[in-house]
Amino acid sequence: MTVGTRIESCRAALELAQLHEEVFAALGIDPHQAGDPEAGRVDELRNLLEDEKAVAVGETGLDYFRDRGGRDRQRNLFEAQLDLAAELGKPVVIHTREADADTADVLAGFDGTVVMHCFSSPGLLQAVVDRGYYVSFAGNVTFPKAGDLRAAAAQVPAERILAETDSPYLAPQTRRGRPNEPANVVLTIAELAKARGGDADELAAQIDANATAAFSLP
Repeated sequence: MTVGTRIESCRAALELAQLHEEVFAALGIDPHQAGDPEAGRVDELRNLLEDEKAVAVGETGLDYFRDRGGRDRQRNLFEAQLDLAAELGKPVVIHTREADADTADVLAGFDGTVVMHCFSSPGLLQAVVDRGYYVSFAGNVTFPKAGDLRAAAAQVPAERILAETDSPYLAPQTRRGRPNEPANVVLTIAELAKARGGDADELAAQIDANATAAFSLP
């Protein structure tokens, strides 16, 4: 999966997906763009999402850590993309940071498939599990001080756990200081398997099956 977070990067992600059979795209306008003209381009996003290689809407969500554009504008942009996902019948990939309560509140009105991207909100875990969302962990789960994330990973049902790189960010601990890359996802999976008391190969196969189901991949 390759991800767009504004219209031009969405176009680039879709071009990559069209060039490579094994690559698919998630296309969205992330909350950092809420105060920019980019937030007014949801109709353009809809057109891009009509491509068969575009399998999800996102990243979309709320980010109160950076808090760019104001919270009302972030929420409006988030809700507009949830409406778009409902209209097109596509899952949503959610970016949330220091906005647990509002993210849960907005998502309560969405009946489709939800993927919690780069999960880092243990306070949301119970709601996420109760609602049957997919939970995706990135390289930060390998960091020495990330015991709360490893504990969360141990509680996610097997059929709902995912892994990602969030490239070029959040390289796993043994690759810190270098740009992240998709190959490093195996390091994240190894840490997740350890936290869950299971086998890494078995978890990798489960994650592959989960991603196929979440994004309706062929």
